[in-house]
Amino acid sequence: MGRAHEVRKQSMEKTAAMKSALYGRCSKEIYMAAKNGSKDIESNLALRSAVDKAKSKQVPADVIQRAIKKAEGNSTDNYLSNRYEGYGPGNSMIIVDSLTNNVNRAIADIREVFNKNGGKIATSGSVSHSFTSSSIFGFNEHNIEFILESLINEDCEVNDVVEEDGMIIVNAPLNSFNSVKKALDKLNIKEYKIAETTMIANEYITIDDIEILEKFNKLVDKLNELEDVQNVYHNVENA
Repeated sequence: MGRAHEVRKQSMEKTAAMKSALYGRCSKEIYMAAKNGSKDIESNLALRSAVDKAKSKQVPADVIQRAIKKAEGNSTDNYLSNRYEGYGPGNSMIIVDSLTNNVNRAIADIREVFNKNGGKIATSGSVSHSFTSSSIFGFNEHNIEFILESLINEDCEVNDVVEEDGMIIVNAPLNSFNSVKKALDKLNIKEYKIAETTMIANEYITIDDIEILEKFNKLVDKLNELEDVQNVYHNVENA
């Protein structure tokens, strides 16, 4: 069948593996949010954020429901969340969130990836002060003026509303996730491309050296491949 078949096969396997990893991450996040709080999505900010994030990434409804039902049952599974900070190639700054049932394994794996790919783990607080926790929503419907006016009328606190590559992006404070989401839902947004809480760099940098940029991208990719890693945030604009 030749090289083309092998390329397609490897691509499909990689896509399937990435999809499986994504489902696993979202399931863990939903499970722990439901286990540690109300099972009611409307009253549990963490659960609402986790579910909306999963939906925006096209995670199937049955995967979401299984995670919530698992939390409602007698499961003894427990995952601890930790945040690690570090520096990468090109003076980049990186934050890694983990959700794991083995903290020693998580930090060892994360440290190894940093060390092998031109980065280094930093002390807590050395990087995070350069980021802001935010709620982010992205969709392709309506226009900026209408969205901003609607959010103001609903008394929502919003940091910014911009348009990027044809998508409207709403940036709001972390604790405004539920109120903004409810206000946007009233506008009958059919599909959210983004709906999650995240860490946004206060200032972004660009890495002009192609080799250094490739090293940075490899570091981020390797971190994202780790079983215990939930999210990777950084300040590189052209990554």
